[in-house]
Amino acid sequence: MHREDHFLISRKPYAIDLDSLTRSERDPGKTWAWYSVNAVWFRGRKTQPVACLGTLRTIIDDPAPADAADFLARFTDGRYGGDCHGRWDGENYWGAQKPFEIDLHLAQLQPMLANYPAVPPGYDGWWTFQSTR
Repeated sequence: MHREDHFLISRKPYAIDLDSLTRSERDPGKTWAWYSVNAVWFRGRKTQPVACLGTLRTIIDDPAPADAADFLARFTDGRYGGDCHGRWDGENYWGAQKPFEIDLHLAQLQPMLANYPAVPPGYDGWWTFQSTR
């Protein structure tokens, strides 16, 4: 992935929480592991955006990424996009089923959509898989 200075919804950018890099457990003897970062993004059309939150995850070979920036530099296959955990279009919510989780998601997604296309506080944006222009 690479970082862009401005937002273009057509480039399918992500804003990343650079402090959220996590490693999933891996089988002993393997030379790779699953890593992920929390992310938020907009999809849809520029006139009707949808705010999404979730994770970006992929397998990274050893050595382990030093930090989120290293993870993003080594994350080159974006064909599957992010794992969406919640989505808000201004009228309808899709995602979690537990009321507490829904409230947490909407507390983040509603202001995100209201401030479209600004990068939400606590996130670094915009990152994309698309080739550099």
